[in-house]
Amino acid sequence: MSAWTEADGKLCRTFRFRDFNEAFAFMTRVALIAEKMNHHPEWSNVWNTVTIRLSTHDAGGTVTEKDRKLAAAIDQLLP
Repeated sequence: MSAWTEADGKLCRTFRFRDFNEAFAFMTRVALIAEKMNHHPEWSNVWNTVTIRLSTHDAGGTVTEKDRKLAAAIDQLLP
């Protein structure tokens, strides 16, 4: 899996899993963290691949410390 990159004013990362169930379980765990932080990702899922893009809408859609904290929390979910 690749590291987070910054592109087009967003912090981005793509995650790949063994199958759809693993990808969906990961998204569920991310959703619980995002809700607790009140900072929600822009994301997409196609079968075993989850792409997450983070930016702070209140800051004009730029990357802020909120995004970096959420990215770090998401990284903690990985084995």
